[in-house]
Amino acid sequence: MSAESITAGLGAEYAATASEAYRAALQVIESVEPRIADATRKELADQRDSLKLIASENYASPAVLLTMGTWFSDKYAEGTIGHRFYAACQNVDTVEALAAEHARELFGAPYAYVQPHSGIDANLVAYWAILATRIEAPGLAEMGAKHVNDLSEADWETLRNAMGNQRLMGMSLDTGGHLTHGFRPNISGKMFHQRQYGTDPTTGFIDYDAVAAAVREFKPLVLVAGYSAYPRRVNFAKMREIADEVGATFMVDMAHFAGLVAGKVFTGDEDPVPHAHVVTTTTHKSLRGPRGGLVLATEEYAPAVDKGCPMVLGGPLSHVMAAKAVALAEARQPAFRQYAQAVADNAQALADGFVKRDAGLVTGGTDNHIVLLDVTSFGLTGRQAESALLDSGIVTNRNAIPADPNGAWYTSGIRFGSPALTTRGFGADEFDRVAELVVEVLSNTQPAAGPNGPSKAKYILGDGTADRVRAAAAELLDANPLYPGLTL
Repeated sequence: MSAESITAGLGAEYAATASEAYRAALQVIESVEPRIADATRKELADQRDSLKLIASENYASPAVLLTMGTWFSDKYAEGTIGHRFYAACQNVDTVEALAAEHARELFGAPYAYVQPHSGIDANLVAYWAILATRIEAPGLAEMGAKHVNDLSEADWETLRNAMGNQRLMGMSLDTGGHLTHGFRPNISGKMFHQRQYGTDPTTGFIDYDAVAAAVREFKPLVLVAGYSAYPRRVNFAKMREIADEVGATFMVDMAHFAGLVAGKVFTGDEDPVPHAHVVTTTTHKSLRGPRGGLVLATEEYAPAVDKGCPMVLGGPLSHVMAAKAVALAEARQPAFRQYAQAVADNAQALADGFVKRDAGLVTGGTDNHIVLLDVTSFGLTGRQAESALLDSGIVTNRNAIPADPNGAWYTSGIRFGSPALTTRGFGADEFDRVAELVVEVLSNTQPAAGPNGPSKAKYILGDGTADRVRAAAAELLDANPLYPGLTL
């Protein structure tokens, strides 16, 4: 994938125009708070000078970024298209309608809701829409009421208790799930009586027979699929069959791999949209848009999802919805399919690079955009490895592995993702070189003692390793510049 993808292939004229826009914007910011302007310039410099391998991060195009800095930020627009609680929302209606249209066309969904501010907001909208459809609406009908405000105090308490006593099952955090899929410390784990399914302890893969058995035994109202650190694809057709067997609503959180769905890398049984009742996602990560959320739904759940505000959300971020529309329009271009395929191919190259250097991977490899490295073979915790890599100019995040002995804070793994460096134009050879540099850093890092014995956080990085790896990384980065042609 060409590095020009970050500027939508529009070349030098586009970059020059973007440069002029950013220089002018920073001058305006500088006139009010120069420290913010300085931090903004430094952030671009830092991102240009590091190997960004965080699976949940990417680089949005200048068009997407500039769209967020407009007067749409000044407008309240609670409600839905054509049905706002504030006057003069006609332009917000246009923005929201365009973003929803692009989302429906891109993913082939009957309905799209683009107001959620983040991934957790999208999941909360989805959960409450399911509860409203499956529990609240039938409850109101049984009580002979049209609206919750029509209920007596006693009837309302009965209905409220029913909504608060439902079951949810999602993938466990240590096997690759997300904290919003029923993790007890998260609101999702407090909303529902929750239970989690895991992966095969030997292979690390999802065991669909085991999931089916757990679902039959627990009988959840909601079965959630999706992941944040599972390096394999999911058969969503099988998961829907499992949900249908017990009458569960099937929800998929595709926040991490939405770009691979949009880019048609995941199709058929691996595309969640035809199989799920409700699909949620973020719009950044592999989709390469602004930070925000999105909900797709069948016609059955659309009316409840459409009430995300005021059910869960406050005023929508109109400027971010506008940026979502731009990003989704970009994702509908043929070049995005090339990008998405390159993301998957590059993750495979990174995994192969680790395997041939005897670095242990969870599940032994990848077939999506994530590579999960078990750093215990280097005698390190995830936190030690993350810090040593950061010292060397490689930006990652520590992550738990299945049955992690070091827990969710120190961890035993490092999660890598290919979307961001693919946006910069990295290919298979560069990702193999990245694997080599990562192994070099970890092989030259040792745990250090803390005040009370061995520390899970402290480490000793071999002399000269950080400088040597930074220099090698700089060669890769210089050959694949971030926002090429854009100068501040």
